[in-house]
Amino acid sequence: MIVGCGGTMDHWPQEVIETLSKKYQLILLDNRGMGYSTANDVTFTYKLFADDVIGLLTALGVKKANVLGHSMGSAITQKLLLEYPQRLNKAIISATSTDGSNVANKVSDDPTVLRQMEATNHWKTPLDKLPLIANQVMIVVGTSDTVVGVESSKTLASAIPGAWLVQFKNATHNLIFEAPAEFAKIVLTFLDINETVEVK
Repeated sequence: MIVGCGGTMDHWPQEVIETLSKKYQLILLDNRGMGYSTANDVTFTYKLFADDVIGLLTALGVKKANVLGHSMGSAITQKLLLEYPQRLNKAIISATSTDGSNVANKVSDDPTVLRQMEATNHWKTPLDKLPLIANQVMIVVGTSDTVVGVESSKTLASAIPGAWLVQFKNATHNLIFEAPAEFAKIVLTFLDINETVEVK
């Protein structure tokens, strides 16, 4: 589970954690420089964040995992799908963007958050590579998300083969907090269903 810009692993709604943990072992992590994680002076990029996730999974001995990323974490999840598809089972992309330069900036005086924002401003989804994604993907977005909007989610859903698109009516960028029970429910539904049909 990968949190958003300025977030730490304890920012996930308790209800989401409790519901998902009944069925799955959860790995919550702090992005580089946040919470319990340290940072050096290496420039923050989404490739670096994705490498950090893979580094953690490798250290834990986890060969493959489902990944749930929210906000900045959702773009890291996109990067994981493109760079390390063999290390992922299913992916849930929540409140995402295909162009970080269009994302509403956080107001912060935290130097690490500012470095995350700088990485976000340089993020661009390589749209031409999306049709190559073979993993099962679900994209979740609130129809009233003014931070990233809904168009990026629709773009991803139309380009990734077989992707699910779930829109929560009236939900904002904080949809995981606004509808934690329903969010957790749709995540479990997606993870529990094998929608890949073997054609005889």
